[in-house]
Amino acid sequence: MSRMMEMAKDLGRSLAQTDEYQILKVAVSSTEDDGDMAGLRTELKGLERKIEEALEAGSEPDDELKSSYEDAVRRLQSSSTYQRLVSAQANFDKVLLKVNHTIQEGIADGAESRIIMP
Repeated sequence: MSRMMEMAKDLGRSLAQTDEYQILKVAVSSTEDDGDMAGLRTELKGLERKIEEALEAGSEPDDELKSSYEDAVRRLQSSSTYQRLVSAQANFDKVLLKVNHTIQEGIADGAESRIIMP
């Protein structure tokens, strides 16, 4: 089992060195440095908290609250910083899907093999 865990660590290190991960890391960092994004996230958290409170109280959030939330989401989604983050995440997710698919192929091949590996 320890050999497998070491191989998993090696895979993690290799993934961290991909262009896709490096771009994602920069995109995440730029969202943390973007004051407008920070303000929008804080605003959204507050609105989400109010929506949750209304739902927990058994009532529907009022139209003004819904409208404020939708407006904040629209502003977030139109942010170029946010769009870069979403794009970078999607590209890295594609890498992870390919890796997972390759692992699944290896499992299938290993299950069919009669040779036992150490």
